[in-house]
Amino acid sequence: MKVSDGVRPDAELTFDGHLEVLRKMLVRICIVVFMLGCVIFYLKEQTFGILLAPRSGHFFTFEIVEWLLDAMGVDFQFGDYDVKLINTEVSAQLMTHINVSCVLALLCASPYIIYELLKFILPGLYENERRYSRVITATVYGLFVAGVLMSYFVLFPISFRYLTTYHVDDEIANVITLDSYVSTFSTLTFLMGIMFQLPVISYLLAKMRIVTSKTLMAYRAHAFIIIMIVAAIITPPDILTLVLVSFPIYGLYGLSIMVVRRVERNQAGQ
Repeated sequence: MKVSDGVRPDAELTFDGHLEVLRKMLVRICIVVFMLGCVIFYLKEQTFGILLAPRSGHFFTFEIVEWLLDAMGVDFQFGDYDVKLINTEVSAQLMTHINVSCVLALLCASPYIIYELLKFILPGLYENERRYSRVITATVYGLFVAGVLMSYFVLFPISFRYLTTYHVDDEIANVITLDSYVSTFSTLTFLMGIMFQLPVISYLLAKMRIVTSKTLMAYRAHAFIIIMIVAAIITPPDILTLVLVSFPIYGLYGLSIMVVRRVERNQAGQ
């Protein structure tokens, strides 16, 4: 591995040299994450204004749905909706603030972290491996961000609204804790980010010749059923949310078939 961080560009690093480069990289990453965490912690109102926005009945998603239905000639309005969050532990709000700041700092610093990791790994790879590594990394990151946005703007607002307005008896009020809100938000967001990696997983399996486009095509109906089952598990039991989650993921399955076909054409041409 050849680097220019403290050594001559044409010098081969020893094992201790690699460890030193790794140590410096981790220090830089920690500093960036810490600084971002401090900024996010300081911007408390802005941070939680964004994080808590989906609980409002006037959230962007609901207004867009009403506007689209109105443009289609459908008279529909979401009812009044406002959920009050409570705190039941002395230090819960402070710890939630710290945890949210740390997680968001890692998320915001992720492009820099990826850059540092690639800068450390790429010199040890062949040119074609470097090219594939960059493309795969960018794709994984882009799909994860798409999954996060899907969760924030679609899945979580609708799920939270449904779950917090569902009553087995009108006399039983739903009182939601801040910890429950943040935990549900984090879980759904992470799951959507992972599920959006389907094309990348298909690409890697195709490169290892484990799956083929013919196999994926043959099991499209089975895949649709599995996607519906998984979506039903991670979403509330209502048709609208199920459809909003299932169809984008099924679209990613179709994209995965196209990716696998391209891999097969490249392998056939080699």
